[in-house]
Amino acid sequence: MKKIINQPDHVVDEMLDGLAFAYDSIVKRIPDTTVIARHLKADKRVGLVSGGGSGHEPSHAGFVGKGMLSAAVAGQVFTSPTPDQILEGIKAADEGQGVFLIVKNYTGDVMNFDMAKELAELEDIDVDFIVVDDDIAVEDSTFTAGRRGVAGTVFMHKILGAAADSGATLEEIKALSERVNANVYSIGLALSPATNPEVGKPGFELDGDEIEFGIGIHGEPGYSRETLKPSKELAQEFVSKLKKEIDWNPEDRFALLVNGMGATPLMEQFVFTNDLKALLEGEEQLNLAFKKVGDYMTAIDMAGLSLTLLKIEEDSWIDYLNYPVDVIGW
Repeated sequence: MKKIINQPDHVVDEMLDGLAFAYDSIVKRIPDTTVIARHLKADKRVGLVSGGGSGHEPSHAGFVGKGMLSAAVAGQVFTSPTPDQILEGIKAADEGQGVFLIVKNYTGDVMNFDMAKELAELEDIDVDFIVVDDDIAVEDSTFTAGRRGVAGTVFMHKILGAAADSGATLEEIKALSERVNANVYSIGLALSPATNPEVGKPGFELDGDEIEFGIGIHGEPGYSRETLKPSKELAQEFVSKLKKEIDWNPEDRFALLVNGMGATPLMEQFVFTNDLKALLEGEEQLNLAFKKVGDYMTAIDMAGLSLTLLKIEEDSWIDYLNYPVDVIGW
């Protein structure tokens, strides 16, 4: 294992300190916690909190700041943060108008965020939540009851963050989150595995010419292992899977996110995006009203990528996606 670290069990703590130091104009670390929070200005807005296991950077701390998250809670690598740490994140985000939790659908995350919600309500903080389950590849996989929450969570951060910054109530944010969640779909692939620094070896094995479709962001198994194909064929596989899942028609509007898994060069991500353009705008005649390419929900050093499509129901969703923010990762 070759990594630029000190002690493997200190990685998360030292990462959070380094992040808070580098971007101290945007965020701070709450002492004695794993919480990264924005500098509150007492705007009396609904607070937004997300989080999960570390290793997915810039998710989630990279989306803390004006216009997106109020706070993010980091667990150990690929491990949910504890309820007491999540409670500290809720407290840091609370401006008196309630706090909304954005949770990826993994058993540990759902359980611990739900426990933290109950603890916060005992302290008279109004809390609600959404469980994001955008991964169409598999259901009931490792660590998951139902579909996994993956890069579509980033669109949830962006849209709800803009709504909260614009003054939406806790009830309005809840309703908006449910509509977004019903319209966001993702699928990914891996070319090589991730190595958890606390484990010291790859989480799975792939032969030199082998890829896995439907891989999870923690290295959970996908739905098919095949020989590596040209980018055009990989794009076709993704589009065909998404078309079966989404009821789309020509001129339907979508937001598109091509997301790197951590070790995929932007060169390759843009080649893949170009192939998607030919399929989605050319053959399917969809209106790609918003596009984003880059590393947003990674899996440490996994080589691979994912594709997320969000079907746009309202013009305001595009406005929210374009809403100006001051965060590290957007």
